Amino acid sequence: MHVDARKLPANSIIEGDICIIGTGPAGLSMAMDWMNTPYNVMLLESGGFEYDDKVQDMLAGESTGQRYFPLRSTRLSQFGGTSGHWAGMCSPFDDIDFEKRDWVPDSEWPITRKELEPYYERAHQPLKLGPYKYDLPYWQTQAPNLNPFPLDEKVIWNKIWQLSNVAGWKGGFMPAYKDSIVNAKNIHLHTYATVVAIAANESVNSIQELVIKNSTNNTHKVRAKHFVLATGAIQNARMLLAANEQAKKGLGNDNDLVGRYFMEHLEVDTAEMWLLKPFPTDLNTFNQKLMFWNELAIRKEVQREEKILNGTCGLAPTAYARNKTPVIDTWQNEDPRKSLDNFFNSWHEAEEKAKTLSQGAITRAFTFQTRMEQSPNPDSRVTLSEKKDALGVPLANLNWALTPLDKRSLRRINQIIAKEVGKAGIARIKLHDFLVDENDDSFPKSTNAGWHHMGTTRMGTTPKEGVVDIHCQVHGINNLHVAGSGCYVTAGAPNPTLTLVAFALRLSDRIKERMKLNS
Repeated sequence: MHVDARKLPANSIIEGDICIIGTGPAGLSMAMDWMNTPYNVMLLESGGFEYDDKVQDMLAGESTGQRYFPLRSTRLSQFGGTSGHWAGMCSPFDDIDFEKRDWVPDSEWPITRKELEPYYERAHQPLKLGPYKYDLPYWQTQAPNLNPFPLDEKVIWNKIWQLSNVAGWKGGFMPAYKDSIVNAKNIHLHTYATVVAIAANESVNSIQELVIKNSTNNTHKVRAKHFVLATGAIQNARMLLAANEQAKKGLGNDNDLVGRYFMEHLEVDTAEMWLLKPFPTDLNTFNQKLMFWNELAIRKEVQREEKILNGTCGLAPTAYARNKTPVIDTWQNEDPRKSLDNFFNSWHEAEEKAKTLSQGAITRAFTFQTRMEQSPNPDSRVTLSEKKDALGVPLANLNWALTPLDKRSLRRINQIIAKEVGKAGIARIKLHDFLVDENDDSFPKSTNAGWHHMGTTRMGTTPKEGVVDIHCQVHGINNLHVAGSGCYVTAGAPNPTLTLVAFALRLSDRIKERMKLNS
C-alpha cells in the first residue's frame, strides 16, 4: 500500500506494529522481510519515487577536515535511497575486522564474524547476488584463465567481489522492489514523510511517536511498537542529535558518542605495477558474465605483524588510470545528477585517451587502486549545524578526520605487495609520490572516498562503548533501533552494503522475536 503523505488530512495519526524510517538497502531489506506477516509495517520515505530538489536540499551540510564531497550529493532522498548511485560491489568482512586489534584504537566489536554468517547468505537474496561463494577455487571452476599471480600465499591472498543486480547503474532498489512494496498488504509506504521529531515517554526509555512533515507543512504523527532508523549513518546521527527536547544531548547520546567515529573507505590510486612480461590471466579484471572480480589482500597474520589496517588492491590499466580525473574532483557539484554526469564524462574521456596508448610496454602496466578501511577516530564526526532545513531541523555537518595510522597502512600495504611481486620475479612496482616520504602523514586533496558512511552510531556492549547494543537497539531506549553501517565499529575493506543488509536482517529477526514474546 502506498500513501503520498502530502495528501493526508492535517494532524493524521498513522499507527502500526513497526515503523521503518528510510527506504535504502537496509530499510527495504527489512520491510521485505516483514511481508506476509501478521504485522502492520509503516515504511517512511522523505522523498518520492523520483528525484526532488526540495527534498534533496534537506541533505545539505558543510564539511571540514580532510576534503570531502558535498553532503547534499553523496546521498539520495527518494525511494530506494542511495542505492540509486551505488556501484553494487559486494564482499563480506573478514574475521580480523571483528577482532580486537591493539594497534587500532577502539576496534573491538562486541560480536564475532561467525554470528553474522547466516545473515550474509540471506543478504544475497535482496541484493540479487550470485551464490554465496567468495573463495577463489570455486570461481576458477566457473570460468577459464583465472590464474592468480604466483605470490606467497602466507602473505597475499585473493579476495573475491561480486556485483549486485540492483546496483545504481541498473536503477538501484527502486525498479526492483517498488511494485512489491506498493502491493504488499501489510506494508504501508508513506512517501514525502520526513521525520522532524522523535517523542519519548517521560523517562525517555521508550519512543511513543514520530512527527512527520513535508512541503504542505501539515503535521502528522506515527505510532508503533518498534521504530527503526534506516536513513544512513549521517542522517541517523542527525536525527538522534536533533531529538534534544527531552534529552539535552540528543537521544542515545548521554556519553557523547552519537555522530562520532564517522568512517569512510579510502579509495586511492597508490602505485604502478609494470609486468616484466605478459601474464595470462582474467582474474583481476571484471567478469561481466559472472559478475565477479578479484583484488589482492594482505593476510591477517601479516596485518598483525605490521600493525596496519585492512585493505585490498584492485588493478586498472595504467594507460587509463593516468588519464582519470580523481573522483573527488569530478563529484563536487551539489546536484547529484550533475556530479554523476561529470563522473561518467571523466570516465569516458580517460577511456578514449587510453586507446592512444594501446601499444608497447604500457599495455603490461597496471595501477593499484587501494581500497582501505579508515581507523576509528572520535574526532571524525557528524554534528548539527546552526543552519536548518525548510522543515526546521538542523542540518548535519561533517568533520572527516584521518590519522597517521591511515597513511602508514596505505603505504605499507603497497610496499608489502611490491616486495612479494619482486620476489616472484613477475613485475616491478613504483609507489606514487605522496607515499614515498615515510615521515609524511598528510593526504593530498585528490584523496578519494567511496561515499561509504559508517560508524556514527557504533555498536558497544555498554552505553559508554557504543550508541547501540549488540542487537542494534539504542542503549536505554527499549523500542528504538538503528539499521545500517552507522552501527559499524570498524569499516573493513569491502563496500558496506552486503554487511549492512546482513545486519538489517539480523535486526529484523530480533524484533520479530520480541514481537512474538509480547503478543
